[in-house]
Amino acid sequence: MPIKKYLLTGLLVWLPLAITIWVLLWLVGLLDAIFGGVLTGLVALTPSSAGSLIEPLRHIPGLGVVLVFSALLITGALVSNVAGRWWLAQWDRLFAHIPVFKTIYNSVKKVSDTLFSSNGNAFRKAMLVQYPRPGVWTIAFQTGNPGGEVANHLGPDFISVYVPTTPNPTSGFFLMLARAEVIELQMSVDEALTYVISMGSVAPPPPIRLAPKQVPL
Repeated sequence: MPIKKYLLTGLLVWLPLAITIWVLLWLVGLLDAIFGGVLTGLVALTPSSAGSLIEPLRHIPGLGVVLVFSALLITGALVSNVAGRWWLAQWDRLFAHIPVFKTIYNSVKKVSDTLFSSNGNAFRKAMLVQYPRPGVWTIAFQTGNPGGEVANHLGPDFISVYVPTTPNPTSGFFLMLARAEVIELQMSVDEALTYVISMGSVAPPPPIRLAPKQVPL
């Protein structure tokens, strides 16, 4: 029926925009809530006269996003020099000696350094792997190479990969596979994620194959 067709077409037009706006509003609300908690602590620690000046900041929408962005930018600029890196090392040394806290902090720091470091190889390459059984293929992302005792048992020709689930790629499976059993893809990580989230309905364009150069006789 034309009505059903038009409804589905309209849904496909508006759904991406609606979900994008919803995610952004959720993120703004989360950062504003964190900022509100910080303000509550400041009001409790400061005199009443200063608290009356701080309290109106709670009702400015989006201020938490601006302040968090500014804090991240300033922090990144400060730790990019020698003095900033020294202070960062003292910061890490302090948290590394707090019981219970140090376990969580060190684990999160190692993961974030691996994923977001510009020198790391995590999530820099998409590939095809056979999972959950031979003959069934899915998309995975290389996260590195096995290390420590695991590497001693497996050998040097293995890689670590993350297999995301569909349509929520934030959950998935960690696998260690022989390098000869995976197929590296030329598509970018963003294209591969789109392919996974869309359940294969949005396929990236095939790579451009350049024609061989003609050698003049």
